[in-house]
Amino acid sequence: MHVLSSRILLRPSDPEASRRFYGELLGLTVYREFGTGSDRGTVYFLGGGFLEVSGRAAPAEPQPRLRLWLQVADVRAAHRELLDQGVDIVREPVTEPWGLVEMWIADPDGVEIVVVEVPEDHPLRYRP
Repeated sequence: MHVLSSRILLRPSDPEASRRFYGELLGLTVYREFGTGSDRGTVYFLGGGFLEVSGRAAPAEPQPRLRLWLQVADVRAAHRELLDQGVDIVREPVTEPWGLVEMWIADPDGVEIVVVEVPEDHPLRYRP
């Protein structure tokens, strides 16, 4: 199988709340939109990938065990910015035993999002 493109598909219970969260509060750039009105789909650029917010899940429908991993240059600056935007911080920035600095937030449907800083001396910065 030769994959040409990919994206994460998210079916929120409240598409407008999710578009506000990802587009306004997190400030993700819109890659493209399709459809019209509240039923429109929005695809956000996620660095090396895409997140599509489209369709609608029933409010009682269980959410999949999906987590997003978003790398930023400075997690503490992102923390201050997100606090200023009113985003609920699930877990403050912490340097993990594996060397990454991680902060956790959640979208309106409870999808967990880890915001990660990879320090300059971390092995993820280097390719063998």
